[in-house]
Amino acid sequence: MPTKLTLPDPSARDRLAAFVARVVRLDQAAVVRLHSAEGEVDAWAQTTFDALTTLSVPGDVQPADMTVVGNKLLAALAVERAADIDPGSRADASWRAELPPRAGWQQATEVPAAELDGLTERGLALAREHADPHGAPPANLLDQIVLTAGEPPGTVQVPLRCLFALAGMGLSDGAAPIRVASMPGWLRLDAPFGSVVRHRRTVLPLIATR
Repeated sequence: MPTKLTLPDPSARDRLAAFVARVVRLDQAAVVRLHSAEGEVDAWAQTTFDALTTLSVPGDVQPADMTVVGNKLLAALAVERAADIDPGSRADASWRAELPPRAGWQQATEVPAAELDGLTERGLALAREHADPHGAPPANLLDQIVLTAGEPPGTVQVPLRCLFALAGMGLSDGAAPIRVASMPGWLRLDAPFGSVVRHRRTVLPLIATR
């Protein structure tokens, strides 16, 4: 079946291109999963922090759920200025991660970007201090809770790895607050240039609560 990505709004195409560029910058071999529903295209990518990152823009993709090579999608978005784009050959076998349901998210709270920046910097200092000989921080450090958002019974615990994914992808503009949302089994950080999504897990707090 021929593949087609339809993005009628040039600004939406530019937003998606910027998102894919961030994905490819972190991993030249990255793949991007495209899923269309309710008049929007959700782009998903996996990060090295065991968290997903995503962006939604108005549009459509055919087939409605497929995975493509990130750098080929980026090239197509950069070169082709028409509404219909060939996103490149499919790479469905390269996608391993489960996706959350599209609907059902409940917002817990908004957190100032500066507060998350501070937590991220403190986390980076700890990561450097406890890094292995190859420079990688231990998994148990990345899984430590650095932020507890919202009020019981709807509190959401955010691990350090989610903040690292948010910063690594450059999804915050440093000014707009970050929205923390959840659904059963999942947490989500919504920023101006995309979101970070991960399975919710229970671990002990490390740095701060809110």
